[in-house]
Order: sequence, then structure tokens, then C-alpha cells
Amino acid sequence: AAASVMDICRIRLTHWKHGGIVGVSGYGGGVIGRYSDLPEKYPGVAHFHTIRVNQPASKFYTTDFLRAICDLWELRGSGIFNFHGSTGDFVFLGTITEQLEPIFQEMAHHMSQDLGGSGSNLRTPSCCIGKARCEFALYDTQEMCYEMTMHYQDELHRPAFPYKFKMKFDGCPNGCVASIARADLSVIGTWRDEIRIDQEAVKAYIAGEFLPNAGAHKGRDWGKFDIQKEVIDLCPTKCMAMEGDKLVINNKECVRCMHCINTMPRALRPGTDTGVVLLFGAKAPILEGAQMSVVTVPFMKTEPPYDNIKELVDKAWEWWMDNGKMRERLGELIQRFGLWRFCEVLGIPVAPQMVWLPRANPYIFWKEEDVPGGFQRDINDYRSRHAR
Repeated sequence: AAASVMDICRIRLTHWKHGGIVGVSGYGGGVIGRYSDLPEKYPGVAHFHTIRVNQPASKFYTTDFLRAICDLWELRGSGIFNFHGSTGDFVFLGTITEQLEPIFQEMAHHMSQDLGGSGSNLRTPSCCIGKARCEFALYDTQEMCYEMTMHYQDELHRPAFPYKFKMKFDGCPNGCVASIARADLSVIGTWRDEIRIDQEAVKAYIAGEFLPNAGAHKGRDWGKFDIQKEVIDLCPTKCMAMEGDKLVINNKECVRCMHCINTMPRALRPGTDTGVVLLFGAKAPILEGAQMSVVTVPFMKTEPPYDNIKELVDKAWEWWMDNGKMRERLGELIQRFGLWRFCEVLGIPVAPQMVWLPRANPYIFWKEEDVPGGFQRDINDYRSRHAR
């Protein structure tokens, strides 16, 4: 009986060991060690290392490159790929220790291809398709992604952080790389002037001359387009209305959700005063639960080489490395210390856009020097003025 229990327990145990000191010369990341604890029984998979490879911006590939990378991996690895992990990289799955250096040298010297990030370092930055093919892109995501990747090579390849750090670049609030949910630094394109409205096109949508959502849902008869039900009532801040046959928008209340623009792209377009919003702290569950990144800089103009963004990144990293616990993401540190302390570190003022629920947000606190008269008060005087 004891033997059968042990057999059952053994079946439920994995025979793969994760980690270990294995890599390529000069790099601390990019290779994830995998070993079997039964090498004598299964010598063909005694090692099954994983290699992360830095994907091109927006994941554009040539067929020549794909053929070359497949030939290399069939020769020196298992031939099994993963396109793409949540980090962004494409991933080589399964090779032995002796093949790691030849694979790296072949990629670096003949394919101009680098390893991606793994471990407690900067993970491979990734971006949406941006201005290459998207009319909604409000800044050049590919250019920024490439510049940040090249600038932070040391942080990408040599782990020195408490845990991993991800940068992701969304060209507009549609968020096609989901930076707000997955990136320690989310850079999202936005605008600060008014949504551009073509009133004649609005009338055409109402009349049924144009299909909503650019025809994306035309495979089923949804009935006549109703601008009240499908656009105005779904606005999260109720900042839209029809006045006669004219669509009006209270742009001061707009939160740039893009729903109205997505639904009527021929009638509505983002403004022309474009820039980026910076958000910090998204992560999947590790120590604490999942969390989305929080607005830190509501609007910023930026252009190559993006020194104003790099300055904030450097400050955030220095604070994180000084105060972060092992395996504590930046967002968890912000949650532990408070957003107001993080804003102090970055040297930026607290802004209303940081507050999701007024009077219930735990991040923003007043300092005594910011309150007229300080925190000292006469409680009886206060009650006399606020008696019910």
C-alpha cells in the first residue's frame, strides 16, 4: 500500500527542473534553463533550455528571416517555437547547453538578431503596429520601442532589478498590446484637444449609408444603427448628446475611451494635439493580485530620443531598486508606499486623472503644509459649522 501511494505521488510530480546558471557569454538573461531529473532514463531531453529572442518592432518579419531562423533551430534545437509570449519575444523551446553559444553567435553575426529579456531585468519592449498600418496611432510606437530597446541594452541583458520590468507601447487608447494590463511602464497615445467631428458623416451613419464599426459586425442583421443606444448611452462619462441633427461632445469630460471613434470612424477622429500618457505598475498575480497601471503623467509631448521619458524611467528604477523587495514589481511597491511618494520621486505634481474613485482612493494624501492652517483645528468649531 505504501509503495502504491508513493507511485501515485511520483506520477503527480514534475520531472522538469527550472532555472540554473546557464546562458551565453556576457549575458545574464535571455536563456531559461530547463533540466530533466531523469537524464539517464531520457537522455534526449536531459536539457531542454528555452531561449527568448527579441522580436522586431510590431512583429514584422520577412520570409527570408523566418526561413533562416527555422533552419537554425531545426539544426541546433528542437524545431519548436512559441510566437509570441506575453513578454513579446518569440521563443525557442528546447536545446542543450552545448548549443547555446553557437545559436547566439549565428543569430548575432549572421541575422543581426539579439536575445530578449528574462529574469529580473528589463523584458523585451514591445509595441502595437503603430503608424505602419493604423490610422489611430497618435505617436510612432515603433520608433519609441526601438529607441528604448537600444538605449537600455545593459538593463535588458544583465539582471539587476528586484524583479522583471516591462515596457509596452500602445499607439492609442484602444490598447492593442494591452500595456495598461501587462506593463510596468505603459505608454499610450492620447490627445488633449477636441475630437474632430464630421457632422455630414454623422448624418450618414444615422441614415444607414455607412456601416458602424467599419462593417466589422456585418455578418449578422443587428437592425438599424441607433446612435443613441450604440454610442451616446455607452459613453462612460455621458459627455455626448444629439442637439437636433448635430452631435455635440463636452470634451472636458471625455476620457478618451475611443468607443465613439471606433463605432463611427468616418465621422469622428482623435484630436490633432497628440502626445502620450504614462502609466506605471501593471502586473499579473505574483505576490499580490493582478493590477492595472495607474496614470502618472496624464499628458506629455515627446520626440526622439525621448529624453523626458527616459528621465522618469531612470528615477523610477533607482527608487525601485533602493526600496523593492525580492520579486516585488514596481506596481506593488507603489501600492505599498503610496502613489504620492512615487510622484515625489519622479518630481511630478499629483493630478486629478490619477484618482479613479474620489474620496475612496487610497493613494493621494494631503500634506500639512498644503492645507491652509495646517492640520490643527477646533473640533467644536468644526461641528458647529457642520451640524446636521
